Amino acid sequence: MKLAIHGYGATGHYVHELAPDAVVAVIDKTKTADQVPSYGTLAEMTESVDAIIDFSHPSLLPDLLDYGIKTKTPLVIATTGFSEAELQTIRDASTQIPIFQSYNMSFGIAMMQQLLKTLVPLAGAFDIELLEKHHNQKVDAPSGTAELLLRTIQDLRDVTPVYERESTREKREANEIGMHSMRGGTIFGEHEVLFAGVDELIEIKHTALSKKVFASGAIKAAEALIQKSAGLYTLETLYTQEDSHVIN
Repeated sequence: MKLAIHGYGATGHYVHELAPDAVVAVIDKTKTADQVPSYGTLAEMTESVDAIIDFSHPSLLPDLLDYGIKTKTPLVIATTGFSEAELQTIRDASTQIPIFQSYNMSFGIAMMQQLLKTLVPLAGAFDIELLEKHHNQKVDAPSGTAELLLRTIQDLRDVTPVYERESTREKREANEIGMHSMRGGTIFGEHEVLFAGVDELIEIKHTALSKKVFASGAIKAAEALIQKSAGLYTLETLYTQEDSHVIN
């Protein structure tokens, strides 16, 4: 397998560290990669690759999708902070090439989603709150993973997200789900779903101890994706045996 890394920040470095023999090119405006060809843009890359792993920035999405479609290259998109319009362009592109897009590459988050699918239908009398914590350099809030978990809950229960309570002085409504973000230090990523009932609490929590977990997940996703037909894949659908589970 031959990979290109699009975006050479901390997680991109870990991809290179974990799969040094697979990475044949790095695309980043700094062109700082060692021992591998580096390019400022995808258009400059001369290597042919089996997949591109993207840990860059939403502003670079048009170039990434254009290149993927033009060269029929599978894309692992791990960048966060996309708008709904940008997500739609990803869905549109997936009709032509295989794309894996997730706000979190961790298998632990996929397990957390499965736990929520079991617990939410059983917890109708419980209030639900969602808390995420990240490092002080993260610019988007709430995190993409928090939004992913929110959508999982919304698929199972009619809840309305509340992103701040300071502007109102009212009691909490039963159909609300509070979305809380904390930023500080070097927290890699922590997500917690709280179910608050009468005199009892249930908490589901996932903590990433290193960004390597995201890099490892992206590499595994690339390995699986190159065997797939065109479509939009997630952690829940990429590793199934039948392409009938592909989301288009």
